[in-house]
Amino acid sequence: MTTFSSQNNAAVLIIGAGVSGLCTAIDMIRRNDSRDFIIVEKGTQIGGTWNDNKYPGCCCDIWSHLYSFSFEQNPDWTREYPGQEEILSYLIQVAQKWGLYRYIRFNTEVEEARWNESTKKWETSLSVLGGKAAECAASYTITSDFLVSAVGQLNVPHYPTISGLDSFQGKIMHSARWDWSYQLSGKKVAMIGNGATAAQILPEISDIAQSVTVFQRTPNWVIPRNDKPISEAMRKVYRYVPAVRKRYRASLMDIRESLHEATVDIGSQMNEMVKTMSLDMMNWQIPDDKDLRRRLTPDYPPGCKRIIISDDYFPAMNRANVKLETSPIDEVSPTGIKSAGKEEDFDLIILATGFRTLEFMFPIKVFGLGGRPIEQIWKGGARAYLGMTVEGLPNFGMLYGPNTNLGHNSIILMIEAQSRYINTLISPILKSRANGGDLTLLPLLSRINSYNNEIQERLGKSTFADPSCDSWYKNADGLVTNNWCGTVVEYQTRTATVEWSDFNVSGKGKECLQSKAREQIGRIVEETQLSTLSIMGSMLASVVFVASIGPKVIKSLKVI
Repeated sequence: MTTFSSQNNAAVLIIGAGVSGLCTAIDMIRRNDSRDFIIVEKGTQIGGTWNDNKYPGCCCDIWSHLYSFSFEQNPDWTREYPGQEEILSYLIQVAQKWGLYRYIRFNTEVEEARWNESTKKWETSLSVLGGKAAECAASYTITSDFLVSAVGQLNVPHYPTISGLDSFQGKIMHSARWDWSYQLSGKKVAMIGNGATAAQILPEISDIAQSVTVFQRTPNWVIPRNDKPISEAMRKVYRYVPAVRKRYRASLMDIRESLHEATVDIGSQMNEMVKTMSLDMMNWQIPDDKDLRRRLTPDYPPGCKRIIISDDYFPAMNRANVKLETSPIDEVSPTGIKSAGKEEDFDLIILATGFRTLEFMFPIKVFGLGGRPIEQIWKGGARAYLGMTVEGLPNFGMLYGPNTNLGHNSIILMIEAQSRYINTLISPILKSRANGGDLTLLPLLSRINSYNNEIQERLGKSTFADPSCDSWYKNADGLVTNNWCGTVVEYQTRTATVEWSDFNVSGKGKECLQSKAREQIGRIVEETQLSTLSIMGSMLASVVFVASIGPKVIKSLKVI
């Protein structure tokens, strides 16, 4: 029988049921053999950003076979680049397979998380957003030995500060809060922003709307996507010959890792190649409008801002019913937008203005040792040791935290490394809890400082820090707070070992770590390992096996 205390008490509380939260929970099961966790999610479904963002054309700019968990590879992706619906469906299937829904509390928003120094536990205050559930308890507190933030960087929409925006009497919607009940046919649309989201929306809505005006502050480098369907025959190969699927995933990993130089190293051959590729595509897709090409050409190196991957953005910009406006917005009126001394009327304003990326856990209030708020801890800019553990926050870990975003590869590769590392920190705390202990792990400030000094020195030489452009990668002082400085393999290698000397270990149960200098976790090797000869051998063996069991049996096989 469930006791009252166990309802709101767990070894681990995970905030967020997106990719990071699901991965952490699954690793609790896989690596710690424990289901003593609660997941709280403010939305109505799992998926995180893939549940929040449902705008027209929403898709991923990483190949589908690489944008998935290594331990749950999907042979049935229908396209090389997955759309939002297919990614969300995949994540739902993963959550169902691992039985995670019973541990998730939806419509539950975290207001505050506070470390209790006397009990050595986190006390997290929650508010219930669902009407009927809120009638039972509008707010309550969960107590946990360990707290995991899996809210990510693309969580809270950024609404621009534009004079008169609130006065607009037409329709306004942020790309991450899309209203599908609104009919675009025959409407005059303004889109503020021209980043990756806008590049996905524009080709879709320009076919329907009467007109679209794109308000661009800074142009972007755009390179070909070359998306295409994955044939049913190829999906069968990926399903029944997993060695082929794994080798294909590894080849995608190899290609993406090789692009690191292109996005980070100013003036490198690869960086110049991205620039040439973008300009060639623009010249080909917009052949007759020199002025438009000029206004769409950046004056900063590729990688300084997120590189857009699209086959249809330039053709959409070249449509007769699409206009590019590069003058700053003066103000929004009740009927339209004033810019460059002229006013244009609109029915709809789309805010493709991204997220509040620099604040990370915003709007959650977090208080660590001595009641110190995270805003004070991060006063000079968000930072964390290996992007996961934070000064003054005991028994805490975060995924997709400061300096872990990528400009060249799949973020899921980083998230898996973080989940393995954080679950290794959780392991001795679970053992201590089982024995009535109160083990506490706190990252050393000296280690946080030395680590961040190192990566900031490297980032300062990268395209991300280039002063010729602004981006969501860095704060107002030019400090790069969001991006990782190296390759995925480097990060995986650095997080493959937990050095216990990096932490102040205290409380009952600390003796279990006193004899350990480090914990070897290992890393998930994603890059090419199998030779072509090995692949051919596996395929031949599979063909022989398939022939032996017969076609009727094949039809009854289920995908695992």
